[in-house]
Amino acid sequence: MIAKLKGLLDETGSDWAVIDVQGVGYLVHCSARTLAALGEQGEGVTVFTDLQVSENDMRLLGFAEAGERDWFRLLTSVQGVGSKVGLAILSALSPGEIRDACANGDAAMVARANGVGPKLAGRIVNELKDKAGALPGGGAAAGGVAMPKGRTSADAVSALQNLGFKPAIAAQAVAEAQGELGDGADLNALVRAALKRASK
Repeated sequence: MIAKLKGLLDETGSDWAVIDVQGVGYLVHCSARTLAALGEQGEGVTVFTDLQVSENDMRLLGFAEAGERDWFRLLTSVQGVGSKVGLAILSALSPGEIRDACANGDAAMVARANGVGPKLAGRIVNELKDKAGALPGGGAAAGGVAMPKGRTSADAVSALQNLGFKPAIAAQAVAEAQGELGDGADLNALVRAALKRASK
């Protein structure tokens, strides 16, 4: 089993990256949080991986932190949560936010992720609440770019990505805008300020 890849960031897409390890390109599917942490093309990166094998598919999932991979494995142990939904949850929420949501029974927070309805969110929270404290909450993502904190910031990063900015650039711009405007900034103001920085 492939547990970790260390190489150069060759290419990225909306939910994947290609890591060049001594001339071999590994396609890894990633959350937006991990993509933001990987940095620029050609830079050295390390990703922790999970290999999923099904009857007609073999997929390598990549994570900037081992803790994020642990949460992915825990999330996908819940019935109805496949790799796509697991990555969507980790794109919308940090490991710390997932841990807190499970510990507090906050299904509404988990339901913010794309493709997660209230029923599935409730199942995730109920099944993982007793395990939530055993896993780390995470922190700044490895690779030099910390995802901005808070739901508004996550929405702003997503908005910039929808406008065509790379995840790392979007996250950096939102983090800088948040630093200037403060944690209480509303979404529109944050997106406008981040857009100015990302467009420079």
